[in-house]
Amino acid sequence: MHDRTLGSSNIAVASVGLGAWAIGGGPWWGNNDDVESIHAIHAALDVGVNLIDTAPVYGFGHSEELVGRAIAGRRDRVVLATKCGLWWDDVTGTVHFTQSGHTVRRSLAPRTIVREVENSLRRLGTDRLDLLQTHWQAVEPCKTPIAETMACLMDLKRQGKIRAIGASNATPADLDEYRRAGMLDVCQLRYSLLDRRLEAELLPYCARHGIGTLVYSPLEMGLLTGKIGMDQEFPAESIRHHIPWFKSPHRRRVLDLLAGWSDLTARYRCSLAQMVIAWTVQQPGVTCALCGARRPADAVENAGAVRVQLAAADLARIRQAAEALSAPQV
Repeated sequence: MHDRTLGSSNIAVASVGLGAWAIGGGPWWGNNDDVESIHAIHAALDVGVNLIDTAPVYGFGHSEELVGRAIAGRRDRVVLATKCGLWWDDVTGTVHFTQSGHTVRRSLAPRTIVREVENSLRRLGTDRLDLLQTHWQAVEPCKTPIAETMACLMDLKRQGKIRAIGASNATPADLDEYRRAGMLDVCQLRYSLLDRRLEAELLPYCARHGIGTLVYSPLEMGLLTGKIGMDQEFPAESIRHHIPWFKSPHRRRVLDLLAGWSDLTARYRCSLAQMVIAWTVQQPGVTCALCGARRPADAVENAGAVRVQLAAADLARIRQAAEALSAPQV
């Protein structure tokens, strides 16, 4: 399964990775069963998934702690990716959001990055991170120059604390600055059948410059699995409550779209989730799709997408149908 590499690094990954945002819990995702989450991570590793992507801010350390517990004794089987840049320990940085009594700020200052890395290593129970990504880019009034951020990241790499460097939620101009200042291996961005904006610039940019891509929310937070019906409701603080595709009648249009692909899932002997993930990782420039899972069955199902190879005509059919589905007004 591990047939793709992260940029110019020698780090091999499967085309499907495990995203650990939801297992952090909190108001956006609700309460989780931590034991079940750990079992989901084990299930993913057992079927060949090797990349786990987390971040300090996911549950304010809780996601990293759960990942650390899950990979104990299995560390060498895991490509461990986490992030830096969302900081809540003091007033350094530009305010990004407030949640659960924490004011989270964007900070890519070297001092806060070093602190975040030490905290992540402790929570994850490891001595090195395979991939460290800047989570969100710094903005005024506390915008650390990317050259200073990259100098810090390159120093951490020389120390052996990180193996590869990535930037998440970055623009082509940001990536130019990272590349001028050091070696950038990965760009992580949101991408799905329903949100293809990065096809215009970022995917071609990364392909041209040999930068690996990790795409998050390929299943649109579960909507593209077909398992979220019209009657399911989400509390006001839920992350799904704020996604326009979950509003009626937009959700109805998505479910009708998915229903039209029953012949394809029968032909490929796969679930809707597997077909959508397979479509995603077969797009030019996509290295790995990060799929969340809080239950073992979901982790196994998502991983099964690597076995689904869609024919060119079916890739085109799926795209055409998705493009005909106009995006909802925000």
